[in-house]
Amino acid sequence: MSEGVGMGSKMEGTSAPALRRDPYEVLSVSRDSTEQEIKTAYRKLALKYHPDKNADNPEASELFKEVAYSYSILSDPEKKRQYDSAGFEALDADGMDMEIDLSNLGTVNTMFAALFSKLGVPIKTTISANVLEEALNGTVTVRPLPIGASVSGKVEKQCAHFFGVTINEQQAEAGIVVRVTSNAQSKFKLLYFEHDANGGYGLALQEDSEKAGRVTSAGMYFLHFQVYRMDSTVNALAMAKDPEAAFFKRLEGLQPCEVSGLKAGTHIFAVYGDNFFKTATYTIEALCVKSYEDTTEKLKEIEAQILRKRNELRQFETEYRKALARFQEVTNRYTQEKQSVDELLKQRDNIHSSFTVARVGNGSGSGSSLSNGSSSKITGEDSKAESPGEDGGLDGKDKSAKKKWFNLNLKGSEKKLG
Repeated sequence: MSEGVGMGSKMEGTSAPALRRDPYEVLSVSRDSTEQEIKTAYRKLALKYHPDKNADNPEASELFKEVAYSYSILSDPEKKRQYDSAGFEALDADGMDMEIDLSNLGTVNTMFAALFSKLGVPIKTTISANVLEEALNGTVTVRPLPIGASVSGKVEKQCAHFFGVTINEQQAEAGIVVRVTSNAQSKFKLLYFEHDANGGYGLALQEDSEKAGRVTSAGMYFLHFQVYRMDSTVNALAMAKDPEAAFFKRLEGLQPCEVSGLKAGTHIFAVYGDNFFKTATYTIEALCVKSYEDTTEKLKEIEAQILRKRNELRQFETEYRKALARFQEVTNRYTQEKQSVDELLKQRDNIHSSFTVARVGNGSGSGSSLSNGSSSKITGEDSKAESPGEDGGLDGKDKSAKKKWFNLNLKGSEKKLG
């Protein structure tokens, strides 16, 4: 049971802490700090309070959540703008996703997380502190990954395989792409490390694998123009709240990649095993895009079109919401008017049907329930025909042909029988 409770407390990390401090204060940065300064401060504090390093210190775990929450605001230009203008109230608390640490979840909780992931709920996971520290200390084994080559392998969960990609001036100028795919649909992260001043490697970029058809893949594109990555959690959160809103939020998940070009030299990448229980099977490849010039230009054009479309959708959503509200208004009016007309016609029919012989009780004594429009007239004629003053008898034999067909007069029949 304790592990189940642990899952609850861990998953609560996806929302803001109860007592929220100023994100700038948490990360010890100023409001005019650069993106790089904010990122550096976050990495330092995240590693300091990482759950892997503070298993016996619950305060460190809470501080880790606070640091991650603060960074999730300040690292996103839109969220940062909202916070700067109106504080926490301007932020959508449901949209503030954070990473969870698998190593500290326990078996039962990890099974729950794996189930959610399999059901399509994106779960961000932290990178093991051991991997980050080994990289910073420069004690990791780096395998060469030549341009134009691919390497396949299997990496244990919460472990990483490091690769060195060496490029020359021409390749750096043209641009390179590093991609990882898994035919087994493994869950993994593609990591990029910068050279640290102490001789190790500091994490600079990370891409979570995404399902694409029958494979999972992740890629980093260093093409000297702004390339964007898609954060699927934005769509998932929007879809859960409002399927219509998901369309308008679809392009909001685009986040600019922080590095658009690489210089000549050796660059360090890693494949991190992010499966919940088993090893991750992968193939990593690096290529120079010089032979993909047409493709690269097409990507540049598409990226620009997508950005324009994102701005158009932001404006269109306002128009759509207004039109939708008006549509809802007129459809409600339609429903009300239809109900009103139906009710009036129903009342009219009820009144019409009330005009029956059974309702006429002005001394005629007729028990007939005949209700057609001519019944009163015919009944009157029949009564007149039955009057002893006119016929002097009720045998009916001298009745005219016009009246012979009428033989439903029960009162006349009773007189005959008498």
